[in-house]
Amino acid sequence: MLKNGSKVRILENFYAIDNILFGKSIRKMKFENKDLVREYIANKSALLSTLIEMISLLDHKPKIQTEKLNTKKLRKFAKNSSTVARENSQKLVSTVKARIKIKNSLRESLEKNSELNVEEFVKNKIRREAFSLAIDNLLIARTISESTNYNILNEWEGRIIEDCYKSLRESLVETSMRLLYG
Repeated sequence: MLKNGSKVRILENFYAIDNILFGKSIRKMKFENKDLVREYIANKSALLSTLIEMISLLDHKPKIQTEKLNTKKLRKFAKNSSTVARENSQKLVSTVKARIKIKNSLRESLEKNSELNVEEFVKNKIRREAFSLAIDNLLIARTISESTNYNILNEWEGRIIEDCYKSLRESLVETSMRLLYG
């Protein structure tokens, strides 16, 4: 059973993911493809379900909220945490290691398709990487920093949950990219 602090963190993350990917709540966005919006929400929910499994393994102990919470306060917390995650992501995506990863990916893609639009590919790859890193920063780094038993992620069950998380995160980023850029 999740502790109240963990439940609050999950709800906060539910709102924060939209802020990371869209800059605001998906409810405030106007998308024509309603099926894609439903797919996005399903992917986000599945990702958070996996995070719940991870939290239950890690002995998660977030700071206890002493004040009464409501949706408005949760959204404010979500905005703050998503801003921090995006800023951290931008720092990481501009490192030498990230540039090398993008160059290698470009090289592989050019070998498969010599008519590839390099500028579009690089923009797309940087966006995907930035979104993925921001989500990881928000969900994983923060959860681990608030946990006491994070070494369990190196064990069999932890690795399975982590692999599932990565797959779901990639699906979420892919769906959000399709919503934003077609």
